[in-house]
Amino acid sequence: MSRIGNALITIPAGVTVEIKNNVITVKGPKGTLSQGYDPIITPNVDGNVIKFTRANDLGPTKAKHGLYRALCANMIKGVTDGFQKTLIVNGVGWKVAKQGNKVVLNVGFSHPVEVAEIEGITLECPSITEIAVKGIDKEKVGQFAAMVRGIREPEPYHGYGIRYSDEVIERKVGKAAGGKG
Repeated sequence: MSRIGNALITIPAGVTVEIKNNVITVKGPKGTLSQGYDPIITPNVDGNVIKFTRANDLGPTKAKHGLYRALCANMIKGVTDGFQKTLIVNGVGWKVAKQGNKVVLNVGFSHPVEVAEIEGITLECPSITEIAVKGIDKEKVGQFAAMVRGIREPEPYHGYGIRYSDEVIERKVGKAAGGKG
């Protein structure tokens, strides 16, 4: 039994879910999201509850059962609350600033790096060392945050780099001073 796949999803007020031609469309106060699904999984909307059922108990079918239920739950959360990833910039003299619809990063290169917002993603700079990536699509928010982090990944010796706010960097001991004693 798939615990995730069998869990019911409650549809909050102000959100509509439409299922047509193997596509689930969720509309809410923050926007609209759509997701296709395999016909071996059947979503059923009953009042304000969505339940997913599967056609058989084969391994790949069980995996898709939980997958599509989780994707649908994330779409509902996205159109009501939205998703956010916060990045921290750590380095001597490193800073970020919002300019129009882009963020300018000064992160130790000889030139500033500009990152422009894409459709469905908004960038904010609450402080000179923080970047907030916001949007309604969890996959887009995570992918964009990973792309920004990849500009200057954290290094283990000094901890310099761009990291997630909840990420812990394992620090390494530097080179030992001294000779052959």
